[in-house]
Amino acid sequence: MSFAPAAPNTTGQVSNDAGHALRVAVFAMATLAEQRGSDTESHLLRVNKYVRLLAQQLASRPEFADTLTVDYIDQLCDSVPLYGMGSMGIPDRILLKPGRLTPDELSILRTHPKVAYDALLRAERTLGQTASGLTVAKELVLSHQEKWDGTGYPQGLWGAQIPLSARIVALADVYDALISNKVYKDGVSHDAAVKILTAERGKHFDPDVVDAFLAAQAQFAAIAQQHADTDDDMQRKIEYMANAIAEQAHL
Repeated sequence: MSFAPAAPNTTGQVSNDAGHALRVAVFAMATLAEQRGSDTESHLLRVNKYVRLLAQQLASRPEFADTLTVDYIDQLCDSVPLYGMGSMGIPDRILLKPGRLTPDELSILRTHPKVAYDALLRAERTLGQTASGLTVAKELVLSHQEKWDGTGYPQGLWGAQIPLSARIVALADVYDALISNKVYKDGVSHDAAVKILTAERGKHFDPDVVDAFLAAQAQFAAIAQQHADTDDDMQRKIEYMANAIAEQAHL
């Protein structure tokens, strides 16, 4: 395995914005969490772009305009890389298991939203202040697995009880999970994903978010193609999972 530093982006652009530096650091840490699951860092980039697209689509409707301001959408997108951070608290033997999880393993896996939420609360307590800029991030980490019909977790929220931010991220995340190739399975086509998401309108997903997705589905497909996983992305994933599984076998 090569330990050569990653090449800088080919644009050659340099930002002196401290906010951008923080976003880069958050994204980098989030990619380490993604490494432990079945996703790549390109997954985070795609989901971020899907979320912005959905939020902008919804913002054009009067009932969402007051909430989905430009500043709020920016904050939402800045928070997206954190939504899966709770996976870092799940053992590899569960997170990387290729087969069906047992009920006990599934119960442990479903703690990941609360693991992430509690980590953010502990960080605030340790540093002595509540961070208003983390409100959306807390919503995402805790509620992205909730479902519109109340069958999700960890709190069993339903309908508008689920924060709008989490309802948006939920659809973006599932769309990308459906179309993306994993180590153990191939993704489905965009058209197949559209059918699956449409069938979950009013069940898994907020009907308004599904409608926004349908209105922008061609742009979703373009994002997926433009930022598709590379061969290097998949090779890193295969190597990580192979090493992790081998380590578990020796325990």
